[in-house]
Amino acid sequence: MITRIVKLEIDPERSRVFEELFEDVCSRIRSSPGCLGLELLQDVTSPGVFFTISRWEAASNLEDYRNSTLFNTTWNAVKPLFVAKPLAWSLSVEKDLNLGDSNTTIVS
Repeated sequence: MITRIVKLEIDPERSRVFEELFEDVCSRIRSSPGCLGLELLQDVTSPGVFFTISRWEAASNLEDYRNSTLFNTTWNAVKPLFVAKPLAWSLSVEKDLNLGDSNTTIVS
């Protein structure tokens, strides 16, 4: 599984436009082959800072989405709203501490 995290800095005066664009496409992104989930998060202190978190069955599913018409159309609509270059990370789970792994001990 691949988790994709993208940080988007949007002009705060246009963040509502961004949210509407995201709302329009989120169900289609979720329906993309291999997409396991999609979230939009907003920074609590900086209203123009958003993160998308998507989960994919495999890196190939993410790449297929990134090469799709849906991605390109969405990206071209969102790009003019940026105030900084987006940052993105593709990550795999090294250790899931939420599954109750008996070999994992967390000490506070």
